[in-house]
Amino acid sequence: MSIRVAPLLPEEWDDDVIKALTGFVSPALMEKREAGTALGTMARNPRLTRSFLRFNGYLLFNSTLPADLRELAVLRVAHRRGCEYEWVHHVEMAQREGITLEDIELVQRGEAATEVGRAIITAVDELETDSNLSDATWAALSEHLDERQRMDLVFTIGCYGLLAMAFNTFGVVPEQEH
Repeated sequence: MSIRVAPLLPEEWDDDVIKALTGFVSPALMEKREAGTALGTMARNPRLTRSFLRFNGYLLFNSTLPADLRELAVLRVAHRRGCEYEWVHHVEMAQREGITLEDIELVQRGEAATEVGRAIITAVDELETDSNLSDATWAALSEHLDERQRMDLVFTIGCYGLLAMAFNTFGVVPEQEH
C-alpha cells in the first residue's frame, strides 16, 4: 500500500492541529507531537478531524452499545474492508474487552460464538452489502439490544466503514510499519 497522505511531522503541527487533537491524544503524546499514523494523517485537515473525533469519541467512549459488541462489529468491518490499520488496532482493543483470539478468528470467517455475536456479524454483513438490515436481523438484534443500542450499532458500523475507506485510500499503515 502506498502512502498517499502522510501523517504530519512534529514541526508541521500548528494551533489548529493541537485544538483538533486535544482530548483524543494523551497529553504526553501531544507534548511530543506524536498522534500516531491515523490521527497524524487526519490532522492534515484539522477542522474535519475535530468534527469527526467528536462523533467517533461518542462511539468509543459514550455509546450505549457494550464495548465488546462494538469491537466485534468494528473487527468485522475492518476484515470485510481489508483495512489493516483498523484491524491491528481493534484486535488489541477487542482483547482488552475480553474477546479471545478464537473469537477474533471466528469474526474473520463471519461467525461468532454467541447468539448476540452472530446477530452483530450478520448486521455488519448486511449493512456493508445492502446499506440496510433485514427484518430478521433487526428482530435478532432486538432480543439483545434496546433501541438506542441498535441505533449506536448502525452508526458504529457506518463510522468504521468510513474510517476503513479513508485509511485504505490515504494509505494509513499501523505505527509499527511506519
